[in-house]
Amino acid sequence: MKLNLRKPIVFFDLETTGTDICKDRIVEISVLKVMPDGEEILKTRKINPTIPIPLESSMIHKIYDDDVKDCPTFAKVARNLHDFLQGCDLGGYNLLKFDIPLLAEEFLRCDIEFDITNRAIVDVCRIFHQMEQRTLSAAYKFYCDKHLTDAHSAEADTVATYEILKAQILRYENVSMVSADMKEVFPVCNDMLQLHKFTAQNTADLSGRIVYNNAGQEVFNFGKHKNVPVEQVLAKEPSYYDWMMKGEFPLYTKKVLTKIKLRGVTMFKA
Repeated sequence: MKLNLRKPIVFFDLETTGTDICKDRIVEISVLKVMPDGEEILKTRKINPTIPIPLESSMIHKIYDDDVKDCPTFAKVARNLHDFLQGCDLGGYNLLKFDIPLLAEEFLRCDIEFDITNRAIVDVCRIFHQMEQRTLSAAYKFYCDKHLTDAHSAEADTVATYEILKAQILRYENVSMVSADMKEVFPVCNDMLQLHKFTAQNTADLSGRIVYNNAGQEVFNFGKHKNVPVEQVLAKEPSYYDWMMKGEFPLYTKKVLTKIKLRGVTMFKA
């Protein structure tokens, strides 16, 4: 089947040195751009992470230090990659919790803004888990009746994710689903914006340290100020901002925190 697209959608998968969004780096990225007319553009590239790849990570994705020592760093490919993603919706498997936050960190280290506003983001993992509660390999078998023989290869995982989404749309056509914010019920359909509503996370900073409450306010989602509006905390306890900016929080979280802080200052002056 052909996806019903308003704009291009890029499915992507990262292989990395580990799972820490703040510290770990990309060692391989695969991107599959699907155009509204059905054209598919697949690109895969290994990346020199500039830090050692732990053995336990290499044993999963089969990429070792020697495999990437002569590859370009992320900084070398960042601008071209950003341009490739420009104006596209995004799709992937578990990309909301891991791939997007980590990719955003890599871009910010290169002083490149990775803007996810005005993009539909379709997380095949969230559709799958809410419907079937399985893993990527099981999803591929369940929806496509195929075995994922090269699991944890970025390219194999990326292509499998794309095929799974198409199969999910066919399987759940007209089955009712509830939006992530529990405010809307609609049928599963071949529409990226509707699927975005179904799979979206209610986070302000990608990694879930700052989320939106029912009133649409940014609130902390951890620590002693959990569920307290960020602006309120920063007004009453300015040192909390300094503590977070000096701490091991993702760069994107710090960027969002600073934006909220500056917004509060502007409102106070007004």
